[in-house]
Amino acid sequence: MDPTIVTWLLVVWGVITMGPLVAAQFSMLVSPHGARTKEWLIGAGEEWRDQTHFRFSRGAAWADWLIVVPLLAVGSVGALLGEAWGYALFGTAGAISLYINVILWFMEKEYVYPSRGPLKYFTYYWGFFVYWGAAALVYSALRVGGVDL
Repeated sequence: MDPTIVTWLLVVWGVITMGPLVAAQFSMLVSPHGARTKEWLIGAGEEWRDQTHFRFSRGAAWADWLIVVPLLAVGSVGALLGEAWGYALFGTAGAISLYINVILWFMEKEYVYPSRGPLKYFTYYWGFFVYWGAAALVYSALRVGGVDL
């Protein structure tokens, strides 16, 4: 199950999409009330809406670093090596990204959409995570199922 150009494109897209998020989530873990953390996660000069918003963001940072980052890293390597387990782990990272970001796409619209506008909102802020997650999940399922793309 040799990797194809699609494999490489999805791995690169995943790294580019997740890279800034991983940095922001790391900042949340080491300096949750820091100015940089708030700027990256909620916007320059913004404050957490309430304790639930803060706690959800902190929990998401832990979940990303404990679950998604390892799945994406190991899955990417495994997929590029052409291993079925790599595609399975890569697809799992995609499924998690798709799931949580569909939720956030609706949950955060009231707060993020007005300040960022439709282009940013439906691309980087939530869109790319949804689009990449769906593509990684479907592609990985097809590859594990024996389909060459």
